[in-house]
Amino acid sequence: MYFIAGTDTDSGKTLVASSLLHLASKQGTTLGVKPIASGCEQTPAGLRNSDALALMAESNLSLDYDSVNPFAFAPAIAPHIAAKQVGISLNADLVSAHLKTLPLDELDFALVEGAGGWRLPLNSALRVVGQLNEQAFLSTVVRVLQLPVILVVGVKLGCLNHALLTQEAIQADGVKIAGWVANCVDPEMEVTQDNLSALTELMDAPCLGVIPHLSECSSQTAAKYLDLDKLAPSKL
Repeated sequence: MYFIAGTDTDSGKTLVASSLLHLASKQGTTLGVKPIASGCEQTPAGLRNSDALALMAESNLSLDYDSVNPFAFAPAIAPHIAAKQVGISLNADLVSAHLKTLPLDELDFALVEGAGGWRLPLNSALRVVGQLNEQAFLSTVVRVLQLPVILVVGVKLGCLNHALLTQEAIQADGVKIAGWVANCVDPEMEVTQDNLSALTELMDAPCLGVIPHLSECSSQTAAKYLDLDKLAPSKL
């Protein structure tokens, strides 16, 4: 099982996750989950998030929606604020406990998509006795469960700084980066190739591919630019 992290919001985590699931589903049983999502739409069946639905569409192990996205919030705002508005108290132990209920013994490939960037807050108790409260961050879940990270770099102005700082934070937490993907989110970006060359030099993990800015943004199209064989192995 791998954790999909992004250099920031809108880096393309869902596109990369669903594309990797699309590739992996040709080789075995797959599952993608998004434990926490804000910006969900109210439907007759309950709150639904487009990212979670995209992961479900590319997973060939079928689970109910609440197992894929147990913490769903309607406002498109920071999840810890959305949770507080509806009286839900999120913490790292709660999210970890849910992930441990997944049927990993049935899977050949599994992905957990994060929300926002690496230091996504889960609740408002951000500090305890002057120190960061570990229970208040999603990164603690990844560290405790020792999930290898696939880092999605949104290629735009500032991406070198974002990628390097995120890599340093992940490694400082003692978590392995199993691979990274460059996702060209800004069609107007200049000297893209120079930035990609710099990223390749800066990153300490294999590049799984470079997704160009796509006019047809689909997992099937993006999957053509990714190489699952370059991904460092993970224990489910």
